[in-house]
Amino acid sequence: MTRLHTGRWPTRLSAALDWLVRETAGQPFVDNLYAEFCERLRAEGLPLDRATMHLRTLHPQFMGARLLWRPGMKEAELATIGHAMFDDPRFLNSPIRALYEGADGIRQRLDLPPPENGEEYGIYAELRAEGMTDYVALPMQFTDGKRHAATWATRQPGGFSTADLVEINDVLPVLAMAVEIRLNRRITKNLLNTYVGRHAGERILSGEIRRGSGATVRAAIWNCDLRGFTWIAERWPRDDVIGWLNEYFDVMAAPVERHGGEILKFVGDGMLAIFRLEEPEACFNALQAAIEARRGMAELNVRRRQRGEFELGFGLALHVGDVMYGNIGTATRLDFTVIGPAVNVAARLQTLSKELRRQVLLSAPFAYLCGCSAEFLVPLGQYPLRGVEAPMDVFGLAEER
Repeated sequence: MTRLHTGRWPTRLSAALDWLVRETAGQPFVDNLYAEFCERLRAEGLPLDRATMHLRTLHPQFMGARLLWRPGMKEAELATIGHAMFDDPRFLNSPIRALYEGADGIRQRLDLPPPENGEEYGIYAELRAEGMTDYVALPMQFTDGKRHAATWATRQPGGFSTADLVEINDVLPVLAMAVEIRLNRRITKNLLNTYVGRHAGERILSGEIRRGSGATVRAAIWNCDLRGFTWIAERWPRDDVIGWLNEYFDVMAAPVERHGGEILKFVGDGMLAIFRLEEPEACFNALQAAIEARRGMAELNVRRRQRGEFELGFGLALHVGDVMYGNIGTATRLDFTVIGPAVNVAARLQTLSKELRRQVLLSAPFAYLCGCSAEFLVPLGQYPLRGVEAPMDVFGLAEER
């Protein structure tokens, strides 16, 4: 399809474009903005009955998202797209793939008979079933050079007019600029959530980026470690080791997040997390997460034995105390983390779990604050911890006897 460029804003749609440029600064969400913009285009005479945007992003689970609008929708329907979609036959036989790979644009009159050989994009049959008469797919070029896509469909008899196509071409660059601003913020948030966690990501985005900035937080502290990791890393291929580490972290991280914990960092084979005590059930939630992680590791090891692999061991410690939560590092390289004596105690407890041949240990302060009965916890005695003045009472899980 030949792209049409006029170098001006279409008179008929100028009000919708003015709204998009001048009145949406406080609208952070693309789905709301897109739906209202499409409604305004339709109200001003563009015969629009279906529109989509296909946006690519940076996310560990998703390659992007699709926004779908139809008349009357206050919010566009948002669907996330996994990385496996690039191998999906629906994507491989789609106009979106062609746009991503460099096509200038695609138009298909749907009120005309399909080709006799049946060679056409799969979406066309669906659109005909919806009564659409015309379909246009165009690339959306962002300032970073990455291609996204937008599609437009109508039920108007005879399809889009030449004037309609000119107006669609003219509004698209303005829409792309408005969307790019919001998508970039979403990508930034995705990356921060992925690499530093949701709470830390929100604080960084809010401006807490100066070295030394932070706050004192009272929290339950989670410290876990994979047993024998050095031995494993020295004897097995790199890709196997990385795969096993990811399996182990999946088992450990899922219950922490499910019960409201915040994962702060992965250090080699270790994971540090906190449960903020501002939540009334924080300690009990941390304990439940530990119980579920232990059971999850047992299930993982069953699968590993079935695959002919050795079992993975672990140690996990839970403690409670005040931690300094904030920015630490050099002037140009910072880490948003927690430090303090309580964090050190949790690390010492985790080391002690290996000596006591227990998978999960809990400090007395954590156990007392948790208030759990003998149904859950058993006392294991007093033990000295390096860097701690007095021996500490230590507890274990009753189910681990």
